[in-house]
Amino acid sequence: MSETTLKPREHWSGSLGFILAAAGSAIGLGNIWKFPYITGENGGGAFVLVYLLCIAIIGLPVMICEIAVGRRTQRNPVGAFHELSPPTSLVAHGIGLAVLLTGLSLLVFRTWGWGVVLTVLGLLIFRFGWTVAGFMGVLAGFTILSFYSVVAGWTIGYIVEALAGRLRFAEVAEAESFFGTFMQDPRWAIGCHLVFMAMCVAIVYGGVRKGIERWSKILMPLLLLLIMALIIRSVTLPGAVEGVRFFLRPDFSRINAHSILVALGHAFFSLSLGMGAMITYGSYMDRDQNILGAAFSIVVLDTLIALMAGFAIFPAVFAYGFRPGAGPGLVFIVLPTVFHRMPLGIFWAALFFVLLLIAALTSGISLLEVVTAFFVDERKWPRHRAALVLGAAIALLGVLCAVSVADWSRLAALQTTLTWAFGTARDSFFDLMDHISSNWLLPLGGLLISVFVGWIWGTKRAVDEIRHGSQNFADVHLVSLLAGLKDDPSHNASVHIVTLASLWGIFIRFISPVAVLIAFLHTVGWLDFKSSPPEMPPPATEAPAWPSAAE
Repeated sequence: MSETTLKPREHWSGSLGFILAAAGSAIGLGNIWKFPYITGENGGGAFVLVYLLCIAIIGLPVMICEIAVGRRTQRNPVGAFHELSPPTSLVAHGIGLAVLLTGLSLLVFRTWGWGVVLTVLGLLIFRFGWTVAGFMGVLAGFTILSFYSVVAGWTIGYIVEALAGRLRFAEVAEAESFFGTFMQDPRWAIGCHLVFMAMCVAIVYGGVRKGIERWSKILMPLLLLLIMALIIRSVTLPGAVEGVRFFLRPDFSRINAHSILVALGHAFFSLSLGMGAMITYGSYMDRDQNILGAAFSIVVLDTLIALMAGFAIFPAVFAYGFRPGAGPGLVFIVLPTVFHRMPLGIFWAALFFVLLLIAALTSGISLLEVVTAFFVDERKWPRHRAALVLGAAIALLGVLCAVSVADWSRLAALQTTLTWAFGTARDSFFDLMDHISSNWLLPLGGLLISVFVGWIWGTKRAVDEIRHGSQNFADVHLVSLLAGLKDDPSHNASVHIVTLASLWGIFIRFISPVAVLIAFLHTVGWLDFKSSPPEMPPPATEAPAWPSAAE
């Protein structure tokens, strides 16, 4: 073990602190904002079942990987990959050579933007090997927070507007017009974005125990209380039973290859996988803490909040005759109209957007912590300086996202440059940051961590690490464990072939990489499974589409 690993490192106070912090990282806008609308778009209960299956067979195995890597090395993603990588790797060199040759070929054909990017990336892979995967995690945290904080800032603005009584919309068209003006107003967009970033910096500045863990222990219980209050209000509305029925009743006629890949992608990314957050949080664990139990608890909490969000939203949407497949505008456009029609609508609207803010904040601090931990571990910066400087840098990049949510009109020169270099610049700078992070960095990060643990570091070494604090994972026969006979002497043979560890090894070496690769190829458009499911019957009130930049 390296000298860096032996240096004193701040740790969670216990398993509960880690579970709440890591669950807070996983529980974000994706659970409360995205999960309900993609469920509505893909037919309700059948999609929920597919999502739960993807969580169990893909999300949980990869999460165990990331936590194990972090706890073993006690370092950030870059340091973790560097420490566990072999001195030379033919696989890494092969990948680097392929990327380099692709980049040079593009330069020959004068595709300058991608040619330069791939050439530089290929050289970096040759120089640093698997450590590049760690750098991708840090870069993902940086870029995601730049636009994520803009959306989180909208929740702050909507809290203010709700309390001021300005979210009074009789029709969806009024809410759509209000939101379009709101999100493109630089005063609101930039101001709320900076307030949110200041909140993230203040918490990360306090450290692991006094900052992240302390606030996670406050915010996570509060989040549960708020969402329970909203569920009770939603399901007691007249006509709410139709929304519950839609959410729970499977309609497999609406499930196709596209919706399965949507479920897989959301299951993977809603758990904060592929961005180094779980590696970073895992690096603050003590060796005797149970990785398997912690990972299972995080997955359960994350999934529970996503399901609870559905129960809070769909009954209210159906009660007032709105469309469940309204798209991303469901939260900022449709729901304010729903709340206006409720008794004490101002109160419920403010409560809902406070809930959104808390979910966004617990994820935002984990994204900032990934970047901060890299500079603390590898650059030897004091935590206070790293949090302030990097928070400011992300905030500045976020300002560009905040002023270009809808189009490039305020960043025309940058659009011209990107179009010349890459042939396209997406719909806006906001959309560009989202596309790079969500469609490239995250799936590639998830794919690389699976391949690295399964084939490079090796499942045997990983299991040896996970075994600390979790003997059942590798030392008890799976059938005996499920039957409740793990402590029966007659079932404690010296050799166990079918264990949780062996099942996990198969998934992480074969199933997870293939599934993530297919999802990645689909998100970047190289595999097209987007055949639309059957149309749902039109509701009493139609909902508008969302600007493409926020998809």
